[in-house]
Amino acid sequence: MTKKHTIPSDEDLTAFIDGELTAEEAARIEAIVNEDESTAERLEFLARANLPFEQAFAPLLAEAPREKLEAMLAAIPAQQSASSASTPAFASRRRFLGALAASLVAGIAIDRAVIGISKGLSAKDENSEWRAVVADYISLYTAETLAGPVPGREDQAAQLAGLDEKLGLSLSPEAVSLPGIDFKRAQLLQYDGKTLAQIAYLDPETGPMALCIVKSDKGPKAPDLESRKGMNVVYWSNATHAFMLIGRIPVDRVQELAENARSRLSS
Repeated sequence: MTKKHTIPSDEDLTAFIDGELTAEEAARIEAIVNEDESTAERLEFLARANLPFEQAFAPLLAEAPREKLEAMLAAIPAQQSASSASTPAFASRRRFLGALAASLVAGIAIDRAVIGISKGLSAKDENSEWRAVVADYISLYTAETLAGPVPGREDQAAQLAGLDEKLGLSLSPEAVSLPGIDFKRAQLLQYDGKTLAQIAYLDPETGPMALCIVKSDKGPKAPDLESRKGMNVVYWSNATHAFMLIGRIPVDRVQELAENARSRLSS
């Protein structure tokens, strides 16, 4: 396996997240992430990690004065990272311990920013986390999950009315219909304290699909395409809401359906 296609280690991915790689190495990992779903999922897991650093290091903070921590930092071997000859392998960890030492003086609460997504990655897509959560549970759906008769229009309208009240939308069965695909149910879920609307469908050829909607203040975004858990996702947003259409359906077909739904939902 060539270097270009070597699956990066967690250390390499963390260095990528922390912005510590050379431009060449960062480009190599970004290319692998774009091509390899398992690497992309591992990168997202590391980037989304919400580890209890403050609690884990509380005994150290309670016992060690600033001078002792600085002595510990100075004792760390200055080995070179396998992925970047110019960056010490433990640079990010040193900065982390340094932040802990500084918190003794400044009283700064350490939050999840230690392993945060780099500015460039965050700017690329600020709404990816909720789509990852949706993909996780949609991947568990089977045709049997959505078995049963298709609700009549009145039942569909009644289910959609419950979504309207929470999301501030005005959804009709016609607005959310997908040609050739059966509407199965509309329900309210919750993600990170926010209401998440899910409209589930069953495609006779490829199985379950879902149109999901959350409130968003990130502003309009043109439709984009990604792959999650073996499913194709088209996502977009307007001034007030973010949308995604997901399913095990061919790319050209899901893009066509998403554009059809987007035009009706924005009218």
